[in-house]
Amino acid sequence: MTLRLAMVGFGWAARSIWLPRLRRQPDLAVTTVVDPDAAARAAAKDDGVGTVLDRHDALSATDVDLAVVAVPNHAHCAVAAALLRRGIAVFLEKPVCLTETEAEELASAEKEGGAVLIAGSAARHRPDVRALGGLAADIGPIRHVRLDWVRASGVPGTGWFTRQDLSGGGALVDLGWHLLDVLLAVLGPVEFDDVVGTTGTDFVDRSSAQAAWKDAAATGAVADVEDTVRGFLVAADGTSVALHASWASHATRDTTVVELHGNAGTARLTCTFGFSPNRVADPVLTLARDGASDAVPFAAEPVGAEYDRQVAALAALLADPASRGRAVDDARWTVRLIERLYASARGRTSCAVA
Repeated sequence: MTLRLAMVGFGWAARSIWLPRLRRQPDLAVTTVVDPDAAARAAAKDDGVGTVLDRHDALSATDVDLAVVAVPNHAHCAVAAALLRRGIAVFLEKPVCLTETEAEELASAEKEGGAVLIAGSAARHRPDVRALGGLAADIGPIRHVRLDWVRASGVPGTGWFTRQDLSGGGALVDLGWHLLDVLLAVLGPVEFDDVVGTTGTDFVDRSSAQAAWKDAAATGAVADVEDTVRGFLVAADGTSVALHASWASHATRDTTVVELHGNAGTARLTCTFGFSPNRVADPVLTLARDGASDAVPFAAEPVGAEYDRQVAALAALLADPASRGRAVDDARWTVRLIERLYASARGRTSCAVA
């Protein structure tokens, strides 16, 4: 059986990340594109999409089996909830929601419409991240986790990404969501008693810090989100997490580091999440204990393979009853931490997010 897909939103991510991968799957067919922008609809027609619409409320569960929602962050919840209530399953890009209130709205919509919500959060599907997670039991209990994703020059232009009203936040919402999702995948839904965060805006308006590798149309709007966030989280049992996400820095490479510090060893992954070409050459996973450090092998994959893996799993996820509610549960946990980090950062320094 071939699933009929509608792409709701036909911007950079839809065209560059999702459409090519969806078309490579024999059990998926992109039959419809929805976008209010006339140029985007024209591009979809030129790309061979049969049905092009300007409103998502024109979609019907009789016409499509799944909607791939890739709209600006502020519209994620509203669009996904409307589709779910009409019985249309949704694959929703991260961030799944921007507040706990939105998470509850999605939960209600999924229940009312009887359709499933699937979250698109790629990093946990990387083979190196899975290999790292596999080491957790060997070195546990885990005492501390380090989560870093620091770009050299990767501010996503002056488009909607850097506008608070459209994005819901800066580096924390964009990069931090991935890091927290990896934490969730490795440790499960840990509850943190103490959450302290600080944000900075040293780079967000520098032209030299813009991401040359990502298409982002300039709007002339002044950026009003953070380019950097640092956080420290502590659970009741003493487990701690240090988080650092930056769109830009004084580094020479875009680097992601995830470390698990356990009572029996330390596992460290050094790589680059995402598509930036200014990346660490090859991911490296090491396990250190008793004064020795050894490389841990894992299957090498091309850049972006984690997105292919998500797309390949869509049909099975839609057919699995256990999928219902899972994305909302994960998003509720993640966005609660994001809200607490922002709440801590507000008023802490002059460069905190307003």
